[in-house]
Amino acid sequence: MTAKPSAIIFDWDNTLVDTWETIHEALVGTLERMGHAPWTLAETRSRVARSLKHSFPDLFGARWEEARQIYLDNYAAIHLERLAALPGAGAMLAALHDAGYYLAVVSNKTGASLRTEASHIGWDRYFRRLVGAGDARADKPDPAAFAVALEGSGIAPGRGVWYVGDTALDMQSAHRAGLTGVLLGEPHSPAAELAKFPPDMRFPDCGSFARHLHGM
Repeated sequence: MTAKPSAIIFDWDNTLVDTWETIHEALVGTLERMGHAPWTLAETRSRVARSLKHSFPDLFGARWEEARQIYLDNYAAIHLERLAALPGAGAMLAALHDAGYYLAVVSNKTGASLRTEASHIGWDRYFRRLVGAGDARADKPDPAAFAVALEGSGIAPGRGVWYVGDTALDMQSAHRAGLTGVLLGEPHSPAAELAKFPPDMRFPDCGSFARHLHGM
């Protein structure tokens, strides 16, 4: 039987909160301002995973920092009013927190936006660390962000630490950091990408994940 985790680190966007429409609208506005054809929502879902500093140079070349600011401004204008918890996420986090688990977040959303959203939805009290893009020397899938997430806990990165996410990049991140990768919900990556770094465990929703941990 799998041992209980020493820590559980979550991805944020579309693992705990539903932000696809917000990300998509902010991105389409950026693409259009930069003279690019807009993406469909399906394209956004399949192509968005890396941090802006990793993905925008490929999209916008030398003008990537200009595009990054446009995107951040677009996103900031709408994200809080549209922020919505995924079904069962709040109850799951409350239960895990009450059970004494060390909980943290590692996201490729900018650190400031991540912490603003966590505070707005009232979940910042559950997490010991909220690590976003720019908070570590490198963003995920680099292991550096996970080291920051565990700082001061006395918990070392390893298989006893579970990383819970919804994309192939999340599973790659777990693999590179030596963690146990947990895929939660419907994967937001092509099957071929997910097959490169298959998850150690899969759960269809937050409720089933919480029940699994409660039964350990």
